[in-house]
Amino acid sequence: MAGHSKWAGIKHKKAIVDAQRGKAFSKVIREITAAARLGGGSPEANPRLRLAIAKAKEVNLPKDKLDTAIKRGTGDLPGQAFEEMVIEAYGPGGVAILIELLTDNKNRTSAEIRSVLTNHGGSSAGAGSVSWLFHKKGLITLDARLTGEERLMDVALEAGAEDLKVDGAQAVITTDPHAFEPVKQALGRATIRWESAELSLVPTTTVRVEDPVQAKALLGLLDALEDHDDTQHVYANFDIPDAILEAQAAG
Repeated sequence: MAGHSKWAGIKHKKAIVDAQRGKAFSKVIREITAAARLGGGSPEANPRLRLAIAKAKEVNLPKDKLDTAIKRGTGDLPGQAFEEMVIEAYGPGGVAILIELLTDNKNRTSAEIRSVLTNHGGSSAGAGSVSWLFHKKGLITLDARLTGEERLMDVALEAGAEDLKVDGAQAVITTDPHAFEPVKQALGRATIRWESAELSLVPTTTVRVEDPVQAKALLGLLDALEDHDDTQHVYANFDIPDAILEAQAAG
C-alpha cells in the first residue's frame, strides 16, 4: 500500500498546481453545488458540504465563488444541475479503477470516458465489477517530519483512527468514516497540521505493477481520467514501487 499512499500525496501536490490554472476550481465548485443541493447550504448540518468547503480552502477558492456555488446548489441562484455517476473500469495490468463524476449530460460523459479508457489501454467494466474491491475510509495525509510518530500515533489512535503509516516524510492516517471528523478535531486540538484530509475509497486488495512501461501507461490513464472536466475522484487498486512512482512524478 506504500506506493498507493505515495500516489495520493503526489495527487495532492498536483491539485495545488492545478488550482493555479483553474482546473481544481471547477471541480470543487461542482462538488459544493451538488453537496448543497443534496443536503442544504449549512456546512454544520451537511458533512459533505463541510468537506467540500475544506477542499475549496485547500485550493484557495475565492470566498465569493464558494458562496455562489452554495447558493446555486440551494436554488437561491440559477445554475446547472449536475448528476452523480460512477464508471467502473480496468487499466493496464488488470488494475481496478473506479471513477466518480458530476455531469450535466450522462451520455456525453460516458462516451468521453470510454474514449479516454480506450486511448490509454483501459477498458470499461460492468456495474459492480470492481466497486466491491473498495471501502470508504477517511484519509489524512501529514508531513511526518513536523510531528513525532509516537505523538502522532497517540493522538490519532486515541481519537479513533484505525491505522497510521509512515513512509519517509509522509504519514497517512486511516479512519472509519464516522471517526473522520473526531480524528481531525483531535489533531486540530493538538495543533497538528495536515496536508490533506478526505473521505476516500481504499482498495481491500492491490495489484502489483512492477513493469515500468506498464506502470507509465497506467499512471498516464489515471492522469487523463483525473483531467476530465466531469471527474471528481479516481480510485485504483495498484501498488507501484516507489522508485517508479517518483520517476513518473519527476518526469
